[in-house]
Amino acid sequence: MSRGRRRQAVPLDHDASGRYLPLLVAIMVYLAALALAGAMVANKLAARWDRGLAGALTVQLPPAAAGSEDSADPVLQGVADLLTETEGVVSVEVMHTGAIAALLEPWLGDTALIGDLPLPRLIAVTVDPQAPPDLTALRRAVLAIAPGSLVDDHQRWLSHLLDLARAVEIMAAVVVALVVLAAAIMVAFVTRMGLAAHDQAIELLHLIGAQDSYVARQFQNHSLSLGLRGGLIGLLCALPTLYLARYLLERVQSDLLPDLSLRPYEWSLLVLLPVASALVTMVTARITVLRTLARLP
Repeated sequence: MSRGRRRQAVPLDHDASGRYLPLLVAIMVYLAALALAGAMVANKLAARWDRGLAGALTVQLPPAAAGSEDSADPVLQGVADLLTETEGVVSVEVMHTGAIAALLEPWLGDTALIGDLPLPRLIAVTVDPQAPPDLTALRRAVLAIAPGSLVDDHQRWLSHLLDLARAVEIMAAVVVALVVLAAAIMVAFVTRMGLAAHDQAIELLHLIGAQDSYVARQFQNHSLSLGLRGGLIGLLCALPTLYLARYLLERVQSDLLPDLSLRPYEWSLLVLLPVASALVTMVTARITVLRTLARLP
């Protein structure tokens, strides 16, 4: 009888799971790959913003009198000297009118027209992140020289950007979790369809002494193969989508937009998605078969 059990198998090659399960898993892996890539990109973008603004200050002075030059502005020079002498300040860069106009040109148009506007005077300051200056005292000292000035450490703006990036990461994690849950539900449903379609073969196996674990093993092996196949299809469909998104973002050429280039370990996480999908389908199929057969008389 044990020899008969080794030769028997549940014929699953042409059932509903063989037709629908790979497609369903492919869709799930495709969505999970896009969500996971989005989470990794959001994490890198937040890190880039944090590195770019950490240890940086911007001092904004009121507009100078018409016709005055930056190099001959005693107020601007006095603030620059103060910043240079402040402990914890690494470098001071006075942004001249031409540089400020170039920054505004993409939004306001012709540089010649921008030059007629009362532009504020800006000083870019790099501070030591390990030993930054006292911002409260620095603001008082700058205001004493140039009333109406503003010392901005970008923390408020940066915190909003980091909150946005974290929200994107959380949403991506929720999407991945929902995809896994939906995949498990669909696998369970398809597995029950397979059990109903092969009830006579399963009853025959029970009559010759096969245990529920043996029947579950036939379903789980079949689901493992279908899940891996569907996962590979979904990943192969996600890769061109990610490449197209990267190509479109590179054409925009903006430092505020994310970079879709992934590191090797990040690619390895995407490559593991088909394996994860195969394991989810296998485990779900096994649990579904065992629980279903346990309720049978």
